[in-house]
Amino acid sequence: MKLTMIGTGYVGLVSGVCFSDFGHDVVCVDKMPAKIDALKAGEVPIFEPGLEEIMARSVANGRLSFTLDLPEAVAEADAVFIAVGTPTRRGDGHADLTYVFDAAREIARSLKGYTVIVTKSTVPLGTNRKVEEIIREENPTAEFDVSSNPEFLREGAAIEDFMRPDRVVVGVESERAQDVMARIYRPLALREAPIVYTDLESAEMIKYAANAFLATKITFINEIADLCEKVGADIKSVSKGMGMDNRIGNKFLHAGPGYGGSCFPKDTKALARIGQEHASPIKIVEQVIDINDERKRKMTDKILYLCDDKVAGKKIVVLGVTFKPNTDDMRDSPSLTIVPALVGAGAKVHVVDPQGRKEGEELLPSVVWEADPYEAAKDADAIVVLTEWNEFRGLDLARLAGEMQDAKMADFRNIYDPDEAKTAGFTYTSIGR
Repeated sequence: MKLTMIGTGYVGLVSGVCFSDFGHDVVCVDKMPAKIDALKAGEVPIFEPGLEEIMARSVANGRLSFTLDLPEAVAEADAVFIAVGTPTRRGDGHADLTYVFDAAREIARSLKGYTVIVTKSTVPLGTNRKVEEIIREENPTAEFDVSSNPEFLREGAAIEDFMRPDRVVVGVESERAQDVMARIYRPLALREAPIVYTDLESAEMIKYAANAFLATKITFINEIADLCEKVGADIKSVSKGMGMDNRIGNKFLHAGPGYGGSCFPKDTKALARIGQEHASPIKIVEQVIDINDERKRKMTDKILYLCDDKVAGKKIVVLGVTFKPNTDDMRDSPSLTIVPALVGAGAKVHVVDPQGRKEGEELLPSVVWEADPYEAAKDADAIVVLTEWNEFRGLDLARLAGEMQDAKMADFRNIYDPDEAKTAGFTYTSIGR
């Protein structure tokens, strides 16, 4: 089938590349000439394991192309996916739908023949109805249907999630549109991946409810971790024991410095706002947002306590600043709260991150970037583990401590055994232990 992807950000590019790997002919559209030129040259603007290789293969096979020409790409498509950004709107917490609605207007003016317009972006309830309304206003004679097809891609594991999903959610309201979507996802159906067909509003709600639940699960285990520290329990044992209950599951039960990224922060805020506007407040989600924001600030307090309440003039090494490993995404990362607080308190912060520097240089302008943890540790007063990159899991702790002026470690991802760290010479603190 001929598919057009509007937007070459994280969701749009990953989805377009994976669809092309299914055998569909995919055209990815963007308004930024420099971005399209880079993609045509084989340069991938985001870090996602496996993406560059699949993209190169699909381009070489003639199934994937990139263009600035939206009208031509839309006119030839069987389905057009809207995969543009929906950032949190300043002031009210709502998702900003400007890019979605602008894309709908441009698509409407370019439609020729029956086309399914698929919203891939995360959007509040009622957005797909509004997209349909906009297209009908712009092009009353257009023959089309609208579908809601939210993504569930984890950064760092997006290719696997797309190719072997837990489920695919498709909101449709006509047999014709459902047939088109079934043909698009036929390769997954052959692998017996569950495909859930539902109405537009339910598809929109599934996305928000799922992300809010996962954010709640993370926040819950972080609160339990705080209590573990007070009563002498070990959060890793508690999480393991909880996760073995099939009703709970072991995913998203890892205590840490708080959630971040492109989805959970904005989606929880948007869902909370939707509940408030419909006089059905989701108080649990509202509390999750507040607790997570406060947690990031608490991590700074833990570092200060480790450093005897004084970091001014001290060298602090931060291992990892992206919101999770295997991505270069810095959006709402705990590091964006913790590192500026340390700098503001007078610390000299050095950062090591395999992929974080590209975005981090602008977002964290007052730090020194290092490539090697051992070099960074020279004459340091403390090390803070913020992101559990594999590169940091097997460090020689004795060697690391030996490089430091004062061997102190705040391990906010619990990647090291406390006894091992202490034996290596560290004054050590972690989460919930």
